[in-house]
Amino acid sequence: MNFSKDFINKIICGDAIDIMKKMPNGFVDLIVTSPPYNLKNSTGNGMKDGRGGKWENAALKNGYSHYDDNMPHDKYVEWQRDCLTEMMRLISDDGAIFYNHKWRVQAGLLQDRQDIIKGFPVRQVIIWKRAGGLNFNTGYFLPTYEVIYLIAKTKFKLAKKANAYGDIWEIPQEMKNGHPAPFPVRLIDRIISSTNAKIILDPFMGSGTTAISAINFNRNYVGIDLSPDYCESAKKRIKQHQSQARLL
Repeated sequence: MNFSKDFINKIICGDAIDIMKKMPNGFVDLIVTSPPYNLKNSTGNGMKDGRGGKWENAALKNGYSHYDDNMPHDKYVEWQRDCLTEMMRLISDDGAIFYNHKWRVQAGLLQDRQDIIKGFPVRQVIIWKRAGGLNFNTGYFLPTYEVIYLIAKTKFKLAKKANAYGDIWEIPQEMKNGHPAPFPVRLIDRIISSTNAKIILDPFMGSGTTAISAINFNRNYVGIDLSPDYCESAKKRIKQHQSQARLL
């Protein structure tokens, strides 16, 4: 198999773990990703299927294409740990994973995803402070941030001068995107520009933002997504971005 030809600068439609297993050890330098958060099994804020109401105007109310985001918690944790295990295998000896997730209150207690990332080499937690939000639960304050776990192999280092950034990033969420939970390009630009990575993987590529950012910095990308809808949308978005870049 010609791994470069089959994967680099491609969007591959399929199961993240199945596709990652086809790639050799150390194939990529950096992984930037945000998995589905399993929000539909929430006990708290109206994200369960059929509850509507509070989330009537929220894109996530309708869920993801080809994925219901509603797994039993223990199965979800097992799945995400399996994903991270594959990601660790795929990054080079000086590679890293930027793993974005959302903390939430579940059954009255903070669910901080430690059951997912425990045992992996988490070097730092970056706070992504988003703009605004809604909170219909009077039991806790309005959540205004998500977390990005920097999971790094021993030899990972930031690009020159990137360590001057703080660990709280105020970047508004993306509002003009058909995907229910898109990365803002500015957020991924911050990550990719802060590394020397040449090949960047996103196993939950969604609308293609990680690929767009990789192109911005003349890096190579590998994208995976389960949804044929998102794969096609990402390909069109990437093509349009490349066409615009050539005109500049």
